[in-house]
Amino acid sequence: MRFIYVMDPMCAWCYGFKPELEAFFNTHSDINVEWVMGGLAPDNNQPMSEQMRTTIAAYWQQIEAKTQVTFNHDYWHCNTPYRSTYLACRAVIVANDSLENGAKKMVNAIQTAYYQKAQNPSLENTLIECAATIGLNKDEFVHALNSEQTQKTLTQHLAITQQLNVTGFPALFYLDGHNQVYPLALGFCTFSELAQRFNRMFQ
Repeated sequence: MRFIYVMDPMCAWCYGFKPELEAFFNTHSDINVEWVMGGLAPDNNQPMSEQMRTTIAAYWQQIEAKTQVTFNHDYWHCNTPYRSTYLACRAVIVANDSLENGAKKMVNAIQTAYYQKAQNPSLENTLIECAATIGLNKDEFVHALNSEQTQKTLTQHLAITQQLNVTGFPALFYLDGHNQVYPLALGFCTFSELAQRFNRMFQ
């Protein structure tokens, strides 16, 4: 079974979706998932505005209330947040090119650093530490992270996101044997909702 998962490693709703997605995938065998980085926010070295910080911090509260995940809210007091996720997306691309299941492993590492350890994944040093935790060589990782090829791949991911008309994350699609694409999730949903939508496709 083939799926396309469009997400961003710094998307809080994607973090909230993680237990639901894993439960869904665990009910099927022979899963092939293409991880596409949707790119929530382009490169930016300007600190996040106070208004945006307040807005996103409130999102975290809402997501905690609606999902199975929890957040380390100390993040907002321990960091200078940036509205910049493309570097983290490139880190996932590098991991995917370097390791089996590399995208999933790097996304998990980034989400753990960000949402549980209150570390800032907009910073290269944080991503280097994440890479080390999944077994990547630090020097090789940094070289690939800043390479033209990795940026080119991210551009391709962004183009796929547009082609699929994705306007928010997470977004999950099923590909049939004829490469027809069917949306299963456009935004957060529960495991039971995912399963019901998938099963209806085969009725």
